[in-house]
Amino acid sequence: MHQISSTGAEKPWRRPLRKVNDEPAPWVYRLLVHVVRVFAPLLTKRHWSRRDVIPQDGGVLLVANHISNYDVLVLGEFLIWSGRWPHFLGKSEIFNTPVLGWVARQCGQIPVLRNTTDAKQSLIHARKALEEGKMVAVYPEGTITKDPDGWPMSARRGAAQLALSTGVPVVPVGQIGAEKVLGGPKITWSKLFSLRRRPVHVLGGDPVDLDRFRAEGQDPGPETLDLATSAIMDAIVALVEQLREDTAPEGRWDVRVGRRVVPKR
Repeated sequence: MHQISSTGAEKPWRRPLRKVNDEPAPWVYRLLVHVVRVFAPLLTKRHWSRRDVIPQDGGVLLVANHISNYDVLVLGEFLIWSGRWPHFLGKSEIFNTPVLGWVARQCGQIPVLRNTTDAKQSLIHARKALEEGKMVAVYPEGTITKDPDGWPMSARRGAAQLALSTGVPVVPVGQIGAEKVLGGPKITWSKLFSLRRRPVHVLGGDPVDLDRFRAEGQDPGPETLDLATSAIMDAIVALVEQLREDTAPEGRWDVRVGRRVVPKR
């Protein structure tokens, strides 16, 4: 695999946080980041590219592929050292967990009530955060990929709905490698405590152009949301293809039918 690394010999993760990020953040969030910064090098070798695509102010919707329980730390560190504090949409079960739930709330993360009548409430909180000028990070797939080959899956409509209703920039990010640390939806302790450091690659992309899906004064219908969702996932897949130096299969894995389905375009 070709290594896409930071510009030149730069290693931005070695720079003090105060030098790269002056955005306000809760003390708990800052403490957590410093803890991660200590143990992350013991587990992984970082390779970051295109931090320049991250807007330095205003509301931003960050969309990325989801490959591991560990990739939120990989992605979060990349974004924080790119100048922004991400507010992730996470499953509500995390917020009900002792300690972890408290930390998530203190860090301003946003719970998602999946598969319930209250699921749309999480989008209300995410929209409010975007309107307040914050960065909201979303995994459009809604869960760790179930694709047999690890490619991004079919996505839910939430990210597209947020993007079209707020008009904020939608910045895609592709990542690979975190699945080697904690692969799949279940924690693999043998991988986590392995003495071998795994390379993790994160690549930012240019904002996704969704203007063609916006209609003045009209809420997008299901078909429009599906098309916008496909455009968002196309951008993410293209970044993952660059990192993997491979071409994604035709169609995307759909967990509802257990096979790859060609998305609407």
